[in-house]
Amino acid sequence: MCFAHTLLNTLDLKNKEYNVKLIIEGTATKKVEELADPKKPFANLYAEVKKEGIIDCVCKTCSTQTGALKSAEEQELPICGEMSGHPSLSRYLEAGYEVIVF
Repeated sequence: MCFAHTLLNTLDLKNKEYNVKLIIEGTATKKVEELADPKKPFANLYAEVKKEGIIDCVCKTCSTQTGALKSAEEQELPICGEMSGHPSLSRYLEAGYEVIVF
């Protein structure tokens, strides 16, 4: 599960005091709904990432397509769609972030 690596790495970076933000795009948005169930594998990692405030954005269009938008909203996750329904990476680059894609 690649998304597990994303969760592990963002937590590792946060624990090492990096300023890290997670943008959930594409089919990974489905994991927002799946991992809200504490019985699912890696749900504990997902819960920790949420608790740490690492999730900065869930793509509005992609989460709509995967059926996870309602779950993301119920979890009070930030929904972004300023670029034709998708999050714009330019705001992160302009803020000095380096974009890493998993």
